[in-house]
This record gives sequence, structure tokens and C-alpha cells, in this order.
Amino acid sequence: MPSLSNSRAVSGFRDYLRVEKGLRPLTISAYTSDINQFAEFLNSRNRQLRCAQRDGVRIFLQQLFSNGVDGRSVGRKLSALRQFYRYLLIDKIVDTDPTLNIESPKQWKVLPKALARDEIERILRVPTEVFHSREAQGIAVRDRAMLEVFYAGALRVSEIIAIKLEDLKLEAGYILVRGKGDKERIVPLGKSAQDVLTHYLAASRPLLAGDANCRLLFPGRRARKLSRQRVWQIVRQASTNTGRAASPHMLRHSCATHMVENGADLRTVQTILGHADISTTQVYTHLALGRLKTVYRNHHPRAKSRIRATAG
Repeated sequence: MPSLSNSRAVSGFRDYLRVEKGLRPLTISAYTSDINQFAEFLNSRNRQLRCAQRDGVRIFLQQLFSNGVDGRSVGRKLSALRQFYRYLLIDKIVDTDPTLNIESPKQWKVLPKALARDEIERILRVPTEVFHSREAQGIAVRDRAMLEVFYAGALRVSEIIAIKLEDLKLEAGYILVRGKGDKERIVPLGKSAQDVLTHYLAASRPLLAGDANCRLLFPGRRARKLSRQRVWQIVRQASTNTGRAASPHMLRHSCATHMVENGADLRTVQTILGHADISTTQVYTHLALGRLKTVYRNHHPRAKSRIRATAG
């Protein structure tokens, strides 16, 4: 529940809505509930309503999306927060409005949750089953190579099915990828992806490409181009042992999230993802905020627990 100071602010806001705005009781009740929910969110982070910052508002709204709250409800909550901080400004309780310049939820891109690292490991695990044909085994090796590249380079489905053999620069450790607007970018490959690709090119791709003049890095049966639906099936099937139905975009999202959690700068992540605007990439800073706070608490000398003074 909100603290006493928060309760006073919410009570004053409720009177403001009734007297100054003339809103109906149901609307006032809904707005009050929204403000109390935000207050509880801030309390879990040891902050008061009057000390809220813009990043806190954005993280609150993003968590609502992540928990399945629809855009209309999130929009109403943002409207309630705007009304609330306008009231606090009028009464000179705060000096700044943390909801200023926060875009409408309709403009937000709701990103899927990232997979945990152990879930990624299970998805990328080497198949151990016995296959009934060389082609089936070749397809299994191809699928694992695709999954490695998905996670290594944060690729989109349209990008991975369009990669050509000549786009792969295996010895140099990167792939040339053509993204949205036919823009080309260099995507690095880690050692794990390079090793899997080396095995795939030597043992499995010739079985799938056959004698056809196939230029695709990841061809389907009889050297045909894979469909988007087939790639989705491959990722979903690989994720069955994680207990979650993963999608190709979850692998892309997980790559970016894990990089930011490990300290990668946003410009590098932006380049790898192929985002035209860094503001699209900035959402990953909010998703990795918990990790950043933990590292800060563990390593900053002023953030550690207070040491009790001993007598003498």
C-alpha cells in the first residue's frame, strides 16, 4: 500500500478530480486505483510518488505490457499519471513532470520476453536421436546451425531465409545481412556458431542443395527456399524442452538483452540488430535494469550495506 505521504497526495488528487475536473465517481475511482498501483511499483524500488522519474514511468508501463495488459488499459493508466503530476505541479509539490514526452502506448513496440540463458542452452543442444535417413540428419544439423545464427546475430526470419552462401565469411567470423529497406550490415559470429556452421557446410548442406545451383545458405528439401512458417516451426519445436513456445523474434530479443546485460554499449547492439534509430534499441536498457542495479550494488563502495560502527 502507498505510504502516508503518498496517501495524502492521492487523496488531494481525488478531491482535485471531483471539484476542479468534475469527473464521475467511477472515473475518479479508476484513476485513483491506477495511481495507487504506480505508488506500489515505486515503493518496491524505495521511491515516493513525488520523486518519480521518467525512466520509472516507462519501466512501469513496459511491465504492464509484459504482463499482458492491453494497450487501451495502459493508455488509461498513463492518462491518470499525467493528470496526477499536472495536479502536483499546480500545487507546487513537484518541480518536474515525469510523464512529459512519454509517447502514447499505441506507438510502443511490445517486445517478447527474453529467454533465460539456460533456456537458450537447451534450445541449442546437439540432437542425440537416431535419424531414419541421411536427409533427416542433414535437416537436423541445418536447423541447429540456423538456431545458432539466430541467437549469435539477432537476425529476423526474413533475413535468415534470404542469406546466400557467398554472404557467409566464415574465416573472418561474420555474415553480410540484408535487412529492412535492403540495407546491408555486418553481423559477427561467435566461435560456437562458426563451429556449427563449419560442420553443417561440410556434412549437411551438400545433401540439401544436391546438384542444383543453389545459392541459399540454409536451403530446404530439394534446394527450395524455406518459408517463414517453416522457420517458426523449427524454433518452436526446438524450444519444447524449455517449457515455453519460443519464436524466432524471441531468439533475436534474447541476444540483444543478454548483450546489454553483459555490458555491451547500445550503439553496438543497434548496429547488430539493424535498427535505424537508437531509440528503438534503448528499450533493452530498461529490460536489463535489474541486472545493472545488482552489479551496481555489488561493486559500488557507496551502494553496499551500511557497516555498523563498533564501540571503542
